[in-house]
Amino acid sequence: MLIFLLKRFFWALVLLWAITLITFVVFFMLPDDSRNAQRNEQGFSAGLQTQYNAHGSFPHQYAVFITHIVRGDLGHSTRSSKTVVQTMQETLPVTASLVIGGLVLCFIMAVPIGLLSALRPRSLLDRGLMLWVLVLVSCQPFWLGLMLSYFLGVRAHAFPVSGYCTFAHHAEYSTSYFCSGPKYWAYHLFLPWLTFAAIFAAFYARMIRASFLEQFNEDYVRTARAKGASSRRILRAHVLRNASLPLVTMLGMDVGIAFAGALFIEAAFALPGMGQLLVHALANGDVPVILGIVLTVSLAVVIANLVVDILYSVLDPRVRLYGAADSLQVSRKAERHLRAQPQQAPEPASPT
Repeated sequence: MLIFLLKRFFWALVLLWAITLITFVVFFMLPDDSRNAQRNEQGFSAGLQTQYNAHGSFPHQYAVFITHIVRGDLGHSTRSSKTVVQTMQETLPVTASLVIGGLVLCFIMAVPIGLLSALRPRSLLDRGLMLWVLVLVSCQPFWLGLMLSYFLGVRAHAFPVSGYCTFAHHAEYSTSYFCSGPKYWAYHLFLPWLTFAAIFAAFYARMIRASFLEQFNEDYVRTARAKGASSRRILRAHVLRNASLPLVTMLGMDVGIAFAGALFIEAAFALPGMGQLLVHALANGDVPVILGIVLTVSLAVVIANLVVDILYSVLDPRVRLYGAADSLQVSRKAERHLRAQPQQAPEPASPT
């Protein structure tokens, strides 16, 4: 297990190195923005080349770029007096709260829908749930957010339609604005969570249904049923672990897509997150902020895939013993070895 973890960490570092190299080439090959030069006369920060002091040969510039990243110095915004790190510290908790809470609510919704559809295939319940899932898949996040905010916020007055409250409790906020602490934080984020979860739960419910139906038709499930195992025991001890493997893989692949979907949801509910920060940075040509957002999202995707690899090895021990690519080869070698064994002649039946 330790060797497997070391390999995963090593390849995660290699992936981070490749991301930083590509990011350096893309951002530092861009021409200088004339608008930044006009801002510099008013006292704002300079562009990337000046902020990072990236001059000289390509290896030297890349080494300076990596040094700034390791130190946590991503420069200053060209449109404000704040540093990129300070700007990210203000917006990252908002987006992280939206994505993490939305994913938790997504699985709370998707697992029962997919499991009920798999247990009752081709039934009226299955067709109704899959029809509802198809409707959610066809929805655009911004439109769905506006609809939920209108019906549950404007008409029903059940939840706020905009704004964000900090998770940490602040006494000065609680006495004047009533907008701090876990209760108000969850109260303001429920509609964004529901929008996020409704979109992604549709995809995961279909995957859960297909994965469980595939496992229900396997030979080991038939054997367990023939031995007298109950349906609950088969589902808990046999099917659940094997059916969760593609879901874990899909979760690691959808982290980057989740940040992209959060952009539309933040726009619908006026959340001060990374999505809105990216929109304003692109509109104003704030290249240092764009670079900081790209690096932050890339780091989050790498960490999520590392966690997924570790979970995959826990669910399937063959992965940490042989590797994801070698486990299939080992199975094929074992099958060829069994086929190559000489067939023994059957023993004659004893006379009765």
